[in-house]
Amino acid sequence: MEFSLDQETEALRERVRAFLEEAVIPREKEAAENLDRLETLSQELQGEAKRRGLFLPHMPKELGGLGLSWRQLAVVLEEAGRSLLGPKALNASAPDEGNMHLLEKVATPEQKRRYLYPLLEGEVRSAFAMTEPMGAGADPNLLKATAQRKGKGFVLEGRKWFITGAEGAAFFIVLAKAEEGPTMFLVDRENPGLRLLRSIPTMDHWSVGGHGELVLEGCEVGEEAVLGEAGKGFQYAELRLDPARLTHCMRWLGVGVRATELAQEYALKRESFGKRLAEHQGVQFMIADSHMELHAARLMVWHAAWKLDRGERIRHEASMAKVFVAEAVNRAVDRAVQITGGLGISEDIPLSIFYREVRPFRIYDGPSEVHRASIGKRVLYKGLRP
Repeated sequence: MEFSLDQETEALRERVRAFLEEAVIPREKEAAENLDRLETLSQELQGEAKRRGLFLPHMPKELGGLGLSWRQLAVVLEEAGRSLLGPKALNASAPDEGNMHLLEKVATPEQKRRYLYPLLEGEVRSAFAMTEPMGAGADPNLLKATAQRKGKGFVLEGRKWFITGAEGAAFFIVLAKAEEGPTMFLVDRENPGLRLLRSIPTMDHWSVGGHGELVLEGCEVGEEAVLGEAGKGFQYAELRLDPARLTHCMRWLGVGVRATELAQEYALKRESFGKRLAEHQGVQFMIADSHMELHAARLMVWHAAWKLDRGERIRHEASMAKVFVAEAVNRAVDRAVQITGGLGISEDIPLSIFYREVRPFRIYDGPSEVHRASIGKRVLYKGLRP
């Protein structure tokens, strides 16, 4: 595995960094003061990303993307992740990014025309409806939503919650139990059988469309709404979630890097007890710990990306990266808040926002504890070597 970046990737990273510094980061304060404008702001920044040739880094060139390898994407999304607005500006944020990958691989030509292509252009948003209250979530086998045959179609019944991006989404990828087994369905927002009950109040506020609770009640869809083959919903979920976990790691790694940068800048300027904070050994230790953990996190992401580029499955590597990166980034942001003190707690710099936004990452896409259990079982019963 080659650890150096080729000239093309290095140049692209610098272009993304410049985009963040010149166009994205200057608008963070505007977003923080009026989160109702988050979607509008994201759309404006997407226009600038298109003009700069940075839009859709995760998609192939034939679909209007940059056609990057997974390793290149890791570099780009880390840079974009230095601002919570960055991935949205590139149209490479969750849940749309994962949904794009899934639709590209599984959808029919007509489904792509109707759902994927507008999503690629940034004309619409989507949502992935798997999680249920007291049902499917970290354990998808608890799936309770049903899909009963009716004529040439299905009737969906059930409740979904914590559906990121639900408010304002044009369509939902819904997982429900059909006679053939767990099945994915494409459901339009206008379907009268799909109702958004509420946006759930949460500690994080920068997800466009929030986290919604949905009711499926007499929700009729045609045979053409089935995504892929009936009964293969869990396989498709896995197809979507392994790379999506990794791209989550790429984006949040950028938050940890930016938080540490802000802490370093402050420590070099702030004086306390007769010298700069940067001269205090306790602060040096915290900065060193963040650098070591973020470096290790980056290497885990790059290794998993390298395996994807080789056409290999990354279930094990994605689980390990998800746990390690989520916890490393949480610690890096926490240290940055501690170093910057009152300034870090304020919203004069974005650290307190990062602190709130990054904490749920240890739960999203599978809690750390569930991944640890899965990792342990694979290691113990499949004879994997450390």
